[in-house]
Amino acid sequence: MTNLADECATDAEIFKMSFPPAVHVDTRTGAPAALHDLLDQLGLERHTVQQGDQTLTFHTTPLQLDFDEQKHVATRAIPALLLAGYKINCTPTVFDEPTYQQAVHGVRSRTSAPAAQPSEPASAPSRPAPVRRTPGGPGAAWPAPIPE
Repeated sequence: MTNLADECATDAEIFKMSFPPAVHVDTRTGAPAALHDLLDQLGLERHTVQQGDQTLTFHTTPLQLDFDEQKHVATRAIPALLLAGYKINCTPTVFDEPTYQQAVHGVRSRTSAPAAQPSEPASAPSRPAPVRRTPGGPGAAWPAPIPE
């Protein structure tokens, strides 16, 4: 039994499923419990399917939400997944740029403490790396990692 994350060599693939009508998150076979736990904490619902001696675990957005709300739940999860070091892909159909930017801002606000950050010399201005978004097929590892 394979899934999209296995086929694309990512930790998670986020895409829209027709049935049930929901945003679906495939995780690779043998994904660590920490990944599944993080997806649970981010508001996604865990499902497990047993086929013979293999178990497939995946997540969906809550089915009672309309598609726009489901997109927001899935998109808000992306920065936390990237910061945890997971390689993910999200199809453009599901990805919502304003929600992503808002989630990145929230993550940065929670993780930055001015006293804990080393100061840089005034002569070395710090410019964030540009965010590169290259929508592509499955496994394209889109969106790009969160810029510093």
